[in-house]
Amino acid sequence: MVHLTQHISTLTEKIRLPKEAVDKVAEIENRLDLDKSFAEKFDRVVHEYMNQDLTIDDALASLREIAEEFNENVFTLNFVFLLNNTEELLNRYRQEGISDEIYWDTMDDLRCKLLECMECEGVPGIFVPSWYNGFFRMSRFALGRFQYEISVFKHPGGYTTKNGHFLDDGSLIINFHIPSSGISLTDEVRYDSYRRAFDFYKDLFGGDRIVLCCGSWLLYPKHEEFLPENSNILRFMRDFEIVRSAESDDFGNAWRVFGRYADLPPEELPKDTALRKAYAEWLEAGNNAGDGYGVIVFDGEKIIT
Repeated sequence: MVHLTQHISTLTEKIRLPKEAVDKVAEIENRLDLDKSFAEKFDRVVHEYMNQDLTIDDALASLREIAEEFNENVFTLNFVFLLNNTEELLNRYRQEGISDEIYWDTMDDLRCKLLECMECEGVPGIFVPSWYNGFFRMSRFALGRFQYEISVFKHPGGYTTKNGHFLDDGSLIINFHIPSSGISLTDEVRYDSYRRAFDFYKDLFGGDRIVLCCGSWLLYPKHEEFLPENSNILRFMRDFEIVRSAESDDFGNAWRVFGRYADLPPEELPKDTALRKAYAEWLEAGNNAGDGYGVIVFDGEKIIT
């Protein structure tokens, strides 16, 4: 098979991959076209994964072996593996009647995770490849700024929101994620995504409202104490009714704020953005970081409070 396909070239252009990554992808794809042994082992993993003959964990284990055998960086080979699945995924979207717009928005996550890998690991690639199982098994979709998937509410004893909506432990909900796309969490951007999610999922909830849930470091309630009042993170957090939260001495999500500098002591953390400055000063003062889990009940136009 041809590896450096027109589809891959179109995708890398459409999701705006940096030249360094595009060149590295082309180098490996061309090597696959020239090295029959490499290609046969790699292609087997691609085909068996997309045919569901391999789990994502088994596929990634095979890729680690292939990367070692053919002296390729495993993070970069993970990325090339995912790219080689994208054309078949587009065919499946079309078979299911899901729009190309949703497909391309969903595939933009490849850029987000690629840039995270370049920032934190110094190479073009993906260091969390198992995350992509939800996309390639078509259980997670990008609808505007956020990514959504059907899940169940997990809270012992259930929970009644302030608007009187009862969520039993195990109730159907829509879980959502916030990719590091670089798009600010403005009111317009957030509500556009909520409306898209309503249109996509409303029939599962009776048509008049949907229940959105999110667990994230962005929902740490003490953000109210140290983030600037004009912060879009605060506006996003205030969309939610926070069900529970936690904090820890170990800021496991520091890389999301500080990238390659995440392991530095607080007094050495960069302060070159408003968010970094606020977090660095908060941590330097001896405070912990944390996260939260919240719920939104949305009727297609507004959050029901």
